[in-house]
Parts: sequence; structure tokens; C-alpha cells
Amino acid sequence: MPKLPVLNPKKLIKIFLKEGFIIDHITGSHYVMFNSVSNKTITIPFHTKDLPKGTTHTIIKLSGINLKKFP
Repeated sequence: MPKLPVLNPKKLIKIFLKEGFIIDHITGSHYVMFNSVSNKTITIPFHTKDLPKGTTHTIIKLSGINLKKFP
């Protein structure tokens, strides 16, 4: 399994937009994104600091995207 890089929320949202997700809505400091092809919904906390690796891994796992697509 490839090692996950430390990502900030802006970079993570940009990657998911390239993978076909759209921003469904924003609630407080969380972006809710939806992919109509895979019918998956993910929530990304949008804060100024980098996301913890466990949080990043869980978001990627829920999205169904292969880990190899992340830098």
C-alpha cells in the first residue's frame, strides 16, 4: 500500500473534482461532495491545517478511488 502524503483540504478537494466528484453543498466548515457515476458521497472537513492521515485515508476509502491516484 502506498504511503499517503500529508494533504490540506484544498488539494484533496481539487483531486476529487478531477475524479468526477462535484461539490454538493457546504455545511459550516465541511464540504459535501457527490459522484453521480459511483453514487458515493464524501465529506471533507475544510480547515486551515493539514488533514490527519487517518482522516485522509478514511475519506479516500469511502470515495472508492484507488490510492495510487494520490501523489
